[in-house]
Amino acid sequence: MEVEQVLKGLMWKHSDEPEFLQAVKEVLISIKDVYNEHPEFEKAKIIERLVEPERVIIFRVPWVDDNGEVHVNTGYRVQFNSAIGPYKGGLRFHPSVTLSIMKFLGFEQTFKNALTTLPMGGAKGGSDFSIRGRSDAEVMRFCQSFMQELYHYIGPDEDVPAGDIGVGGREIGYLFGEYKKLTHQFQGVITGKGMEWGGSILRPEATGFGALYFVNEMLQTHGIDIKGKTIALSGFGNVAWGAVKKAAELGAKVITISGPDGYIYDPEGISGERNDFMLELRASGEDICSPYAEEFKSATFYPGKKPWEQKADIYLTCATQNELDGNDADRILANKPLCVAEVSNMGCTAEAVEKFVKAHQLFAPGKAVNAGGVATSGLEMTQNSMRLHWSAKEVDEKLHYIMHSIHEQCTQYGQQADGYIDYVRGANVAGFMKVANAMMAQGIV
Repeated sequence: MEVEQVLKGLMWKHSDEPEFLQAVKEVLISIKDVYNEHPEFEKAKIIERLVEPERVIIFRVPWVDDNGEVHVNTGYRVQFNSAIGPYKGGLRFHPSVTLSIMKFLGFEQTFKNALTTLPMGGAKGGSDFSIRGRSDAEVMRFCQSFMQELYHYIGPDEDVPAGDIGVGGREIGYLFGEYKKLTHQFQGVITGKGMEWGGSILRPEATGFGALYFVNEMLQTHGIDIKGKTIALSGFGNVAWGAVKKAAELGAKVITISGPDGYIYDPEGISGERNDFMLELRASGEDICSPYAEEFKSATFYPGKKPWEQKADIYLTCATQNELDGNDADRILANKPLCVAEVSNMGCTAEAVEKFVKAHQLFAPGKAVNAGGVATSGLEMTQNSMRLHWSAKEVDEKLHYIMHSIHEQCTQYGQQADGYIDYVRGANVAGFMKVANAMMAQGIV
């Protein structure tokens, strides 16, 4: 496989999709050597098929606001690959949503889901709708209109969406309610549901919990105890909240959170009531974290800046894609941290990842680190299919085991001759081999 030749063809067809091209390039560079050891993959054009979604659905979403004004947004569902199971991936409601973002996330989801050991394919969807400043009634009407089109393409054995940025418990409820009304079916077709109607315990915390389990495994591999270590992380939503909560349980101290308005530095550490306050920020619908500094006097708010300038032992991206760039990587490397990990999807730019790996910094990519969220969604699907409800202890044990298994796969394929573990390569190769072998077994489809 000639990586540049494949990318050249993709750039000709999809030149206006930079995030998608970035995600594909990272994977192709990682798997090149392994791919070339399997001529049967080349003959079956596995790469050419793998980088094209099986199906892309784009639709309009008309809705009426509280003043009677009609709005029209664009809805997406990218069903990327179903070789190892029904499509699985979140829905994102945010003004930044584009086809490129949806394709990059669906592509990443394919490999992430493969790493979980659960039978789930890769997909992603959403809309450029913003929940900010919208009433509950407006959000409900939008979700109902969105589902009136989406329901044609999803089902428990076909495609199982979940939440993502802008899609929390409220939105999942409205989406599921409309699906149930349209189909007359009560099915496990959406994950992230409420506890009273088929949801799984720990789902809101799962991405953050899983990330800390993975990071702890990375440190333990090098004989390092996470207890007492400081963590700088970004974001203040569910992912960051779960990471903060689990970090405190493991004895680490989180000293930063962030939002589009800037970041909070709290040297006393974010735990207990301070962690609970993050939920209040999330529930407010305002995309800002500055009220934290007003609530807790030990904290300082740095407007318009990113938390990567603070010195810490561990750095975690927990907000969005490409939030940590090459300059940020230089600052972090200067602090000689123990570990850096993407908890957000593709949280680091390609330049930043390259710098971390070149410096042999202990670094792990999102498709491995943040797989705990979709893994717990997979556990919710299992509970729905079996008509069972597992305890928090059962779910947490299964999540912990899955993250341990993902770490094992990454080290298996990422171990270098000099002892460095290239988690980027390890995650990409492990996920690719599972999907590629399944595609080979199922013929040219």
